[in-house]
Amino acid sequence: MSFKHINPESLGRPRGYTNGLLATPGTRLLFIAGQVGWDESQQIVGEDFVEQFDRALRNVLAVVGEAGGEAGGVARLVIYVTDKREYLARTEEIGERWRALMGRHYPAMSLVEVKSLLDDAAKVEIEGIAVL
Repeated sequence: MSFKHINPESLGRPRGYTNGLLATPGTRLLFIAGQVGWDESQQIVGEDFVEQFDRALRNVLAVVGEAGGEAGGVARLVIYVTDKREYLARTEEIGERWRALMGRHYPAMSLVEVKSLLDDAAKVEIEGIAVL
C-alpha cells in the first residue's frame, strides 16, 4: 500500500503514530468495527491488558485480511481503553506486540479512555479504517 505520510513540522515528530496518511487515488476504503480481545468463541482471551490488546489488533487484521488487504493498508485506528494508565505503563510490551503484527507501519491513531466496553471483561477495543 502506498501512502504519503503527512506530519507537519509544527506538530513535532510523532512517536508510534502518523498525524495523517494520504491514500493513493483509486483505492477502496474498509471500515472496521470495534474489535475487543475476543477469541473465535467470542470469549475474552484473559484478564491481561497486553494479551487483550494483541488479540484485538489481530481481530482487526483478520477483518482487513478477509477483505483482501494487509496490515500496511491500515490507515486509521481508534484505540479505546478502560484505563489509560495501564496502557501507558505497558507501552513497551504493547510496542513489541505491535511490531510483531504491524512492523514499523504506524497509521493515524487516537487513544480514548472510556468507562467500559461491550464486554465487561474487555479492557481494550480497536476500530479502524484500511485502504485496499
